[in-house]
Amino acid sequence: QVQLVESGGGLVQAGGSLRLSCAASGRIFSINAMGWYRQAPGKQRELVATITSSDSTNYAASVKGRFTISRDNAKNTVYLQMNSLKPEDTAVYYCNLRNYKSDYVYYDYWGQGTQVTVSS
Repeated sequence: QVQLVESGGGLVQAGGSLRLSCAASGRIFSINAMGWYRQAPGKQRELVATITSSDSTNYAASVKGRFTISRDNAKNTVYLQMNSLKPEDTAVYYCNLRNYKSDYVYYDYWGQGTQVTVSS
């Protein structure tokens, strides 16, 4: 099993910055991806950014150029640096780890979520 512990959410004014962290522990496969998803009230959960174990990144169009995802493999930790925050970034942010058994077989694990609120 895998455990994910998130930290770093909070309240910030528009234009401000926050940094989220997510530490993973347990059985982590050598080929994996870690990432952040978010869910605003009344909306579906959506991808924010992901980073693979080979450091390939992917961003949602809405955050590209403002958010940066990175990881420290020695610490099994993924970070999300969020700059130029907007009120529409307000959501619960969830950390995800995807363990790849093969190209088409994988296992998803989720953190408990951390609230990010951006005031206008």
